[in-house]
Amino acid sequence: MTIRPGEPWGEVVDRPASAVVAPDDAAVVTLLADPALPTVIVAGGDLARTVGGPSAGVTMRRYIVDLLHVDAGERTWTALAHVVVRRLGPLGWWRGPVRAVMNVGFLGTWDVAPRAHPNDGRLDVVEIDNGMSVRARWQARRRLPTGTHVPHPAITMTRPTSVSWQFDEPLGLWIDGVASGAVRTVDVRVEPDAAEVYV
Repeated sequence: MTIRPGEPWGEVVDRPASAVVAPDDAAVVTLLADPALPTVIVAGGDLARTVGGPSAGVTMRRYIVDLLHVDAGERTWTALAHVVVRRLGPLGWWRGPVRAVMNVGFLGTWDVAPRAHPNDGRLDVVEIDNGMSVRARWQARRRLPTGTHVPHPAITMTRPTSVSWQFDEPLGLWIDGVASGAVRTVDVRVEPDAAEVYV
């Protein structure tokens, strides 16, 4: 059952005796896809950062988390933390559309979606207007580590359960930080209570 405001989330448990350690969000999804594998421990990545970092010692925290189902034409993926669409290349953040679908708060060192929760049954969708100037993007980027880039008139944040986009040109797609090719259409929907992980 997805979390509701004010409810406790997760529980402290003994470290599982049989577990596979995933170093990042993309590795978690790969391991979860194999039902024969034992418990998955999240040792790094943006989910771990969002929940306060990996555990040390004989106990851990067990969480039920949502996953993101991603369709782009004939290709599909599952994501744990986030889906990003932007122009290709190192300057892709600075011009054109930028779209981020967040299941967690963090994207690396950036607090992109401060209100995101990995088990609320919602997507946290961040859209940067195509016409946002380089100067305004630079100012917003400087505020991303603290999550104070919003509110901003050129940045829209919504919390739907699904989102669809079509683009005039192919844009780069990143799934949990992994480059996943170029796309013209992207559909993302939340899959509530889809996995159990240990952090």
